[in-house]
Amino acid sequence: MYSKKRSSLLLTTYLLLSCVTPSQAQDVETNTSPQNPSSAQVQSTDKFNSSGNPLLFPTKTQEVEIEEQQPVTLNQAIEIALNNNKDLEVARLQLDRSRDSLNASLATQLPTLNGQLEFNQRGDDSPSPGNEDSIMRDRSLLLGQIELSYNVYDGGRRNANIARSSREVYLNQLEVERISEDVRFRATNAYYELQNADAQVAIAQAAIEDFSQTLRDAQLLEQAGLGTRFDVLQAEVDLANANQALTRAIAEQRNARRNLAQVLSVGQNVELTAADEIQENGEWPYDLEQSIVMAYKNRAELQQLLVQREINEQDREIALAATRPTVNLFANYNFTNTFTDTFDSTGYANGYNVGARLNWEIFDGGEASARADVETRNIEIDETNFAKQRDEIRLNIETAYNNMIANKENISTTETAVTTAVESLRLARLRFQAGVGTQTDVINAQRSLTEARGNFLQAIIGYNQSLNELQRAVSNLPDNKLFEVR
Repeated sequence: MYSKKRSSLLLTTYLLLSCVTPSQAQDVETNTSPQNPSSAQVQSTDKFNSSGNPLLFPTKTQEVEIEEQQPVTLNQAIEIALNNNKDLEVARLQLDRSRDSLNASLATQLPTLNGQLEFNQRGDDSPSPGNEDSIMRDRSLLLGQIELSYNVYDGGRRNANIARSSREVYLNQLEVERISEDVRFRATNAYYELQNADAQVAIAQAAIEDFSQTLRDAQLLEQAGLGTRFDVLQAEVDLANANQALTRAIAEQRNARRNLAQVLSVGQNVELTAADEIQENGEWPYDLEQSIVMAYKNRAELQQLLVQREINEQDREIALAATRPTVNLFANYNFTNTFTDTFDSTGYANGYNVGARLNWEIFDGGEASARADVETRNIEIDETNFAKQRDEIRLNIETAYNNMIANKENISTTETAVTTAVESLRLARLRFQAGVGTQTDVINAQRSLTEARGNFLQAIIGYNQSLNELQRAVSNLPDNKLFEVR
């Protein structure tokens, strides 16, 4: 039975115990496949947090120059991504905004109290009794009113608005969860891609060592008169090709590091390297049917469509509320006081009113009904999208599950192939050195070993990637709790 510890040891042995030619030594990136780091190597993730100014961009070359390489583990990479991701930050702000909207909707359940105070001044130009001359008289009027009103019935609009706002909060909670799962998936996948690039560099280094040994053997045999110049030239060509492969692998490694930095949104001067060794990153304890059922229960995307359907139902209720009557109760107290230009009060009055108001738009030309029909169509669209999303989730589950099983089985197979290829190359080289074998046998054995190493790596990386895809397709593991706001 396949042993994860033994596989890790084999991978370390096959990929790391290699060297390169002097022409390539200066180009080899450091930390191609680092081992588990010490606490001094892997530091707190706080230093990787992105700038608080989203509009900041470099204008000088030194601001984008790589100053340091920082090894990070997979768990640290996920933590950094969750802290720095802008889409997740926007989703959290939208969640806060929807909660504020809910508070505004809840406030409509309470009565309203309005106060009004008005001051007017006017002048009357009128003759006095017994005097033909007119006299300008100033009069001031002070009016005040305070009214308490309450909407008893509004056709269901208020309750529908509250329910809609509540569903909006729920929808945004699910969106935070969905983006969190996507960020975890993308960060994990980028980390595995970097591990793959690191291992490809190590494989290319090992191939250079193998072809360098073949070249040395061919040169020695030529000097001893047992080999040909053609064998030496062929070995030189193969070594040059191996050097080109290493150059390409180093470029891919640099690209993978920058891609991880972009996914994690770290600073411009930091380059990240993988601190975890390449090995199986967990087991999947569920069968295919259990995985499908858990995904239907756990995926935020499905629940979002159901919540959106409920929101559209409330929108339809709000539209129909326009055709229904509204009833308001009110009570007010008012007063008036009139003053002359000498501030003498010439009249004071006050009183109160208590009553009810009924408003009903009897006919609106069919607008409310048409708006309700629009929301009915939106509900039908949500139901169709739910069925579509459900089928896509099942396809994702089955694809990831089948790939995981295949890669799991290939790990032990490719492990055996690497062991066999190493022994085959050893024997081919001994036969060639003894003059009873050909250089073609050695070259073929070297290429078979390089291919076997690549297949072994791809089996492990592929297993981890398919496991990551399966975890994303199911989501909310290991507690299977939906709607956790992170």
